Amino acid sequence: MTGDRPPLHEAVWPEVSAGGTLVVPLGATEQHGPHLPLGTDTIIAESVAGELVRRVADAHLAPSIAIGASGEHAGFAGTLSIGTDAVYAVLLELVRHSVPPWDRVMVVNGHGGNATALARLADTCAYEKRPVVVRHCHVPGGDAHAGRTETSLLLHLRPELVRLDRAEPGNPAPVEKLLGQLREGGVRSVSPNGVLGDPTGASAAEGAELFKALVADALATYG
Repeated sequence: MTGDRPPLHEAVWPEVSAGGTLVVPLGATEQHGPHLPLGTDTIIAESVAGELVRRVADAHLAPSIAIGASGEHAGFAGTLSIGTDAVYAVLLELVRHSVPPWDRVMVVNGHGGNATALARLADTCAYEKRPVVVRHCHVPGGDAHAGRTETSLLLHLRPELVRLDRAEPGNPAPVEKLLGQLREGGVRSVSPNGVLGDPTGASAAEGAELFKALVADALATYG
């Protein structure tokens, strides 16, 4: 365990050593139905990243990047987005500034809408020979957005932020069948309440198991 190393935003510079991996949580600020907080993706990413850093001797936790590419959620109050190009540019400049002094950067991503920017980042960093590792907080078989999967995770991680009495099903169709309409009209066009899935049956116990699996996957990716 490495609990004696503070995250960068709490450290003073003499406490920060060169080398190792800078772990960057990347999330979003976007609607997550009527029952989950706008920062759901960021909370998940920074929780996974924080647990990883606590378990790895040479990892350093960067402040979270809490606004991503969330244009598909436009039309819901509170959603903020800087778009794919800006996410790519921010991360690329962060990596260029950080390698060195760190040996590499690992991005722990909690929002699917950031995937295109991260793929571009990986390509550019490979060309520039700057080591970058990306881990998406993905639950195989989970529902797409604000359903049982994310609700269970938040009930485990931040139960005080979940308005469980407001939880209601949204569009249960597999996201693959909705892609065309999502690209044209965004999430609101397929789900007026912003939920893609069904939070019914979500529990903190299930969230604890899901979180354990996400951390294990991140540790495996870390290497």
